[in-house]
Amino acid sequence: MTLPRTPSQTVGPFYAIGVCRRVDNELDPDGFRLHGSVLDGEGAPVGDAVFEIWDGDRWGRSGTDADGRFSFTVTKPRMRDGDAPRFDAYVFARGLLKHQLTRIYFPDEERANAADPVLSSLDEEERATLVAEQEDGALRFDIRMQGERQTVFFAV
Repeated sequence: MTLPRTPSQTVGPFYAIGVCRRVDNELDPDGFRLHGSVLDGEGAPVGDAVFEIWDGDRWGRSGTDADGRFSFTVTKPRMRDGDAPRFDAYVFARGLLKHQLTRIYFPDEERANAADPVLSSLDEEERATLVAEQEDGALRFDIRMQGERQTVFFAV
């Protein structure tokens, strides 16, 4: 007997139970706050999602709360191979068959951002979705899954 293959399935909405049991969002306790929200195509928060960041040396994970908010304590990554300092980031959420990859660049790195081969290949509106914003001594980076100002995602 040959059984048919089943299609991909999402792993949510149980992230808080399955993968967010320990504190993984403090990459440097003496660093600054990087926070934001995961929003759907209509601007509504995506609660119970997971947002992961890494810079080649460090990795962190934050679940979102009911209002779609996540938060990390970080320091700025170092430049690598001519690329601007950045975090690579994955978004995992219910309804996604595959996680989404994006990047977080820093607003105070104008020269490095302009020379970054990936960031500089995008038009101005797309670039704006990948650069965090200064906010009260912290950095804010919102993920918009669809719609107006949709975050740029990369194929993996």
